Amino acid sequence: MCLLLGATGVGKTLLVKRLQQLSSRDGKGDLGDPPPTRPTVGTNLTDIVAQSKITIRELGGCMGPIWPSYYGNCRSLLFMMDASNPTQLSASCVLLLGLLSAEELAEASVLILFNKIDLPCYMTTEEMKSLIRLPDLVACAKQNITTAEISARNGTGLLEVLRWLQDTHRANG
Repeated sequence: MCLLLGATGVGKTLLVKRLQQLSSRDGKGDLGDPPPTRPTVGTNLTDIVAQSKITIRELGGCMGPIWPSYYGNCRSLLFMMDASNPTQLSASCVLLLGLLSAEELAEASVLILFNKIDLPCYMTTEEMKSLIRLPDLVACAKQNITTAEISARNGTGLLEVLRWLQDTHRANG
């Protein structure tokens, strides 16, 4: 099981829909216009079939207080941040710290996604890594942490996310 977490409005639902589109086409072809989404209140389960079936459980950002009840059986964690919203960055960092310190997630592989890089006002990965003190987080965390810049809207970087999911779930059996 893969958990997809992040603050409200960072693009989690669109990411899942795009990954599903991408996996159904073997990563080829234009994704077209982004499908409509609404804020997730609750949880969505989505199966991505990429060599093997990977189930992604997306939890709404507003459900942060009860995220821990979903940590069991989690092999991988996608944590999404909005690269175009510097005011939300500190709140996202607090959420991330909570996830990285959770004992039940100590064995999970973590991919931090900096989304919305297609917007003109986005922060670079270097700026975001510096602001959230990523090198310090990685040094203290038990998890294996990877980062990626993506645009769920236009598809940039999504093939790499799909590959990461495949590799992580293959490695973890």
